[in-house]
Amino acid sequence: MNLKLLTILLTLALLFSSVSLAAGLQVQVIDEQGKPVAGAVVFLESAAASAAVKPVDDARIVQKDKTFIPDVLVIPRGTAVYFPNEDTVRHHVYSFSAIKPFEIKLYVGTPASPVLFDQSGVAVLGCNIHDEMIAWVVALDTPYYSRSDQQGLSRLEQVPAGSYTLRVWHKDLLNEQDVPKLAIEIGQQPQQTTVQLPKLAPVF
Repeated sequence: MNLKLLTILLTLALLFSSVSLAAGLQVQVIDEQGKPVAGAVVFLESAAASAAVKPVDDARIVQKDKTFIPDVLVIPRGTAVYFPNEDTVRHHVYSFSAIKPFEIKLYVGTPASPVLFDQSGVAVLGCNIHDEMIAWVVALDTPYYSRSDQQGLSRLEQVPAGSYTLRVWHKDLLNEQDVPKLAIEIGQQPQQTTVQLPKLAPVF
């Protein structure tokens, strides 16, 4: 067999092998009453997942009409986030959260330097001028995450086979520690599971 053909065949074999080792997971998120929960952050953690983390480009939370958009930004650890102010009034963005305390004092436009979220965890953001403004940055130690839709469904695609811890976070949780952490084994076949959240208490 000619060397070029052999190289092509080996490349194809490796490609199909890597695809076969990746599967999908569908998670149904429900509340105490069994109703679908939208906007939940669903993610899979493991040592291998942590090693696969890469920052994303152009992450941003926009200030418009005295509102943070989006109110929840989910990013991999190590991502830099921009905070453009599209309002005609000035804002003063800050966070006292342990993973990233910072403040961007009164400004309009886009600050020259983004804020680097180099630790995993949740940062609550506010505006020192407009108390009604609130947002969350969820920095994850994994590239395998998604958010639940209006039906409470979250889909994680192309997850490599392996052992993971399935976790769920929502901005209206009273106590994040009450959310079960589920051990899950991802194989070559798609699978599904359900996570029930404890009592939710909307901020506004």
